[in-house]
Amino acid sequence: MEILFWISIFIIFYVFIGYGIVISVLAKFKASDTPVALEDEDLPHVTLLVAAYNEEDIIDEKISNCLALDYPKEKLHIAMVTDGSTDNTNHLIEQHSSITLHYTPQRAGKIAAVNRVMPTIDTPITIFSDANVMINAQGLRELVKHFQNNRVAAVSGEKTVLSQKADGASSSGEGFYWKYESYLKKKDAEWNSLVGSAGELFAIRTHLYEPIDTNTLIEDFVLTMTLAAKGYKVAYEPKALALETGSANMEEETKRKVRISAGGIQAVIKLLPLLNLMRYGKLSFQYISHRVLRWTLMPLALLGATLAVPFLAIANGIYLIPAIACLLIYALAAMGYLMRNNPTRIKALYIPYYFLYMHYCVVLGWKKYFTGQQKVTWEKAKRANLPLQQVESLN
Repeated sequence: MEILFWISIFIIFYVFIGYGIVISVLAKFKASDTPVALEDEDLPHVTLLVAAYNEEDIIDEKISNCLALDYPKEKLHIAMVTDGSTDNTNHLIEQHSSITLHYTPQRAGKIAAVNRVMPTIDTPITIFSDANVMINAQGLRELVKHFQNNRVAAVSGEKTVLSQKADGASSSGEGFYWKYESYLKKKDAEWNSLVGSAGELFAIRTHLYEPIDTNTLIEDFVLTMTLAAKGYKVAYEPKALALETGSANMEEETKRKVRISAGGIQAVIKLLPLLNLMRYGKLSFQYISHRVLRWTLMPLALLGATLAVPFLAIANGIYLIPAIACLLIYALAAMGYLMRNNPTRIKALYIPYYFLYMHYCVVLGWKKYFTGQQKVTWEKAKRANLPLQQVESLN
């Protein structure tokens, strides 16, 4: 039991604290190569490709956001693909002659839609964005400046979860998680390469895009990790903001988390060669530390520590402290669960609950994947509504 406990504690500590310390130290000793901003005449032509499915409630705001981006109009080509949409989305897009609409009646999923459209794009850079995500005005400029480095194949923006002064567990927990996740991404990219990309906003050299297997659940991650495995750098730009709200409630958040977790274990299997430290070195170290352990061993480590600590506390008084700490964490998590959909200004109350909840979703994701229940066209999680003025205030 003692061995199980300490191995479990080491994994938990390393994944959520230790790796952050290690990558921060490594990045500190790496020379900075921050690219300079480009003048208008030097900016490349880009295509902003938005995949949308039945987005009539948000598509007008997305279009307004795209048209307001600070990028030379003659160099910004906006395309939207809406395969399978049956609501008013297409009609609303067609009101704008500056936007190219790609549509087929068959719904085969986002990946199939993007695979179909990519061969038609002739700009050197393609930028992907989701329909329910708003981009800050300078976002595209911030992304493309990284392509001055010929080694850079893709650039990820910064996912920003908008929130109100008082929020429920979904927005609060996701917000806390992404703040720390964003820090790790920044350090990963500074030291070597970003480990995966946020699908909400990322750019790629168009000629490097390869069609993705249409059953892939987190295609943005697999695509950018494949590029990194080929020796390219995936850069990270914290000033290119992908602005979105948290899920409407925890039930909706569960849909999203379980899908990502199923996609995570699928990615580990698809990218199995990347576990070879002898071949991929720094990238493998980052990938295992930042992603693989979270998607595989973390739930087991939490379970192992929880099961072991009561027995150890009975046998040896020194373990009473971790036993009490464990009990306190679960008590706070239980309180967070009871309050999960109730807005509060004391958002830190939700951290223990959201932490345990994330790993519960990982287990549900395993079940979905290994029982073959996962679908590329899963139902989307509903997002909370916030005034567009809050988005505009960040532009």
